Amino acid sequence: MELGYKRKNVWFETDMAEKKAVFEYGERYRKFISKAKTERLAVTEILSRAKEAGFKPLEEALRGEIKPGDKLYLNHKNKSAVLFVMGRNLEDGMNIVGAHLDAPRLDVKPLPLYEDGNMALMKTHYYGGVKTYQWVCTPLALHGVYTNADGETVHINVGENPDDPVLYITDLLIHLSKDQMQKKLAEGITGEQLNAVIGQCSFGADKESKHPVKDNLLGILNRKYGMTERDFLTAEFELVPAGPARDVGLDRAMIAGHGHDDRVCSYAGLEAILNLSNPERTAVGLFVDKEEVGSMGNTGMEGAFFDHALAEILAKTPGDVFLRLGRCYQGTRVLSADVTNGHDPSFPEVDDPLNGSKIGHGVSLSKYTGSRGKSGCNDANAEFIGGLGRLFDAHGVVWQTSELGKVDQGGGGTIAYILANKGAEVVDCGTPMLSMHAPTELVAKADAYMTYKAYRCFLEN
Repeated sequence: MELGYKRKNVWFETDMAEKKAVFEYGERYRKFISKAKTERLAVTEILSRAKEAGFKPLEEALRGEIKPGDKLYLNHKNKSAVLFVMGRNLEDGMNIVGAHLDAPRLDVKPLPLYEDGNMALMKTHYYGGVKTYQWVCTPLALHGVYTNADGETVHINVGENPDDPVLYITDLLIHLSKDQMQKKLAEGITGEQLNAVIGQCSFGADKESKHPVKDNLLGILNRKYGMTERDFLTAEFELVPAGPARDVGLDRAMIAGHGHDDRVCSYAGLEAILNLSNPERTAVGLFVDKEEVGSMGNTGMEGAFFDHALAEILAKTPGDVFLRLGRCYQGTRVLSADVTNGHDPSFPEVDDPLNGSKIGHGVSLSKYTGSRGKSGCNDANAEFIGGLGRLFDAHGVVWQTSELGKVDQGGGGTIAYILANKGAEVVDCGTPMLSMHAPTELVAKADAYMTYKAYRCFLEN
């Protein structure tokens, strides 16, 4: 028996076959995150893959008999999704991998367009925890939907194809930045300064117009998408970094992309459940919205849509649904699939070197998150974490444990406490990463692969 503990390195624990699997998985994930730029696009990709794997709509299944082994999906308002692989008795509990699909970004305001300086600009409102200065001077893509006069949903996607134009938020030139450079970092760029340049041409516009560039731009939007300015009032548009995710490093061992938090865990949960068949316990892949702003709303984990889906399934067999739903949660085990910070050698002062995650050392278990005195956290039980550790060891999963920085440095939270409040055993389990919440974030392929491997063996056992 070895008395000490030494953290394992993924690359020292893999053979040539698994090294190949790491890079093949990384390429599949890179393609996914390049398409899944918003929560709506992520749901589209997830359900497309689920349908190919034989998953059927839950609403159709509820009209007949639901049997062990059935693969079902729920599309909730095109922003959240649930995948079920039914076990023998739902009342006995579930194995859930629960991730979120939303990511920090810039949302477009309801009346965003104005003209100034002979340019048309678009006003934004940042979503989630961002460093505002990171969003300037980078090509941005516009994604979203609006409903036209006939009630039809119209999708807009500008900036992802190489031939597309992009949007751009300016910053002050260094030559005139004396006052700006004296400000605190958080004040150098304010939220109200995140105005994206969306046009400059006024050719053909009425010379008497007070805003000819804006008029020209509205004409372009109307001809291409049928939009008027009024349609912005009810639209749902987001600005995200333009272009695909890219391999990083001469060894191609890492991926830079938008929305690794939390789509790296979402994709791992998706791959883990897609090929699962006939589990003893019902396996669930949860992909939810609004985590970055508190999980509120009808598409967030605080919403009732998941409970309603479970109640509908339980109602197919005799017995009090409320009591059986309670028993179901009491027997449920959950991996709250969310990222954690990896140690960044350029900023070592924020980490406890013994208890922070390290890049390349596998998936990370976080007994608790929260802030400072564990405020707002789910503090997982030793028995549950111990069982997971033995399970991961038995299946060759390289794993580590982590805290989210030093005790007084800050903190954060996930959806873990929400499901724990319902009675489930829950622990945070996800991929360590760098530059979390930046427009473009960084993960290691080795850690992403071990996250998938952990979720797969959890759902199967």
